[in-house]
Amino acid sequence: MLRLILGRLLFMVPAGLLLVTFLFCLFHAIPGDPALLLAGDNAPAEVVEGIREAYGFNEPLPVQYATYMAKVLVGDLGVSNYSREPVTSLILPRIVNTAQLAFWSMAFAMVISLVLGCTAAMFWNTKIDRVVTVLALLGICTPVFVSGLLAIFFFSVKLGLLPTGGLSSWKSFVMPVLTLGAFQAAVLTRMVRSSMVDALGQDYIETARAKGVAEVVVVFKHALRNALLPIITLFGLGFGATLGGSVVTETIFTWPGLGRMMVESILSRDLPVTQGALLVFALMFIAVNLVVDVLYAYVDPRIRYE
Repeated sequence: MLRLILGRLLFMVPAGLLLVTFLFCLFHAIPGDPALLLAGDNAPAEVVEGIREAYGFNEPLPVQYATYMAKVLVGDLGVSNYSREPVTSLILPRIVNTAQLAFWSMAFAMVISLVLGCTAAMFWNTKIDRVVTVLALLGICTPVFVSGLLAIFFFSVKLGLLPTGGLSSWKSFVMPVLTLGAFQAAVLTRMVRSSMVDALGQDYIETARAKGVAEVVVVFKHALRNALLPIITLFGLGFGATLGGSVVTETIFTWPGLGRMMVESILSRDLPVTQGALLVFALMFIAVNLVVDVLYAYVDPRIRYE
């Protein structure tokens, strides 16, 4: 297990370097003079030239790349074009808020999907199975921005039970978590149902039932463990989708997270903040893939990583 973790951590190093290189090339391919963006459209030419020299924009691209990489490796992501604050200090508190939202959303999705998916598999091809399938399809077909706006309308405007946005108390978590987790719960429910139906049809399940093992133990101990591999794979992909979906959710609920900050930085063309936010999002996704690999080896010891 230790060898696996170390190997994946070593893999993250070149993956992170390639990611930083890609973002650097991407943002330098965007039309426009970054010095002019910093100075303003009506700034005198000497001011623009002074900013270009101060920030090194007049240097060749290889020199700018080497300077940028040297700063990134020590945790320096630059300075915001507008607030003039370090990007790292702006991003760090937002990471915590986004990570909390993603964690509780995926926890909600996993609990709901395991309960509904296993129930549908236990009552396969019955009315209960059909109801669960319809609910899952409805959740998949409902965009996050639609469910978010509907949640605000009913729970905040009509009932007045929950705040419309912000992060002030535990009530602020309810609607963003439900909105972001509902879609992933629907996707995971279909996978859990499919995997469990296949697992419950295996010979070892019939043997356990013949021995008089309780149905709950058969389903949640024997069958579920052997059906977890595809579920874990989809969980890793779903977490990445949750990070992407947090951009929309945080914007709808004015959640002070990394996704909302990235949207605001894109609209204001604050390139250092946008670049730093994208980098953090990608590194979080790489870390989730590491966790998924470790869970693979834990769930199924027969898997050997070379």
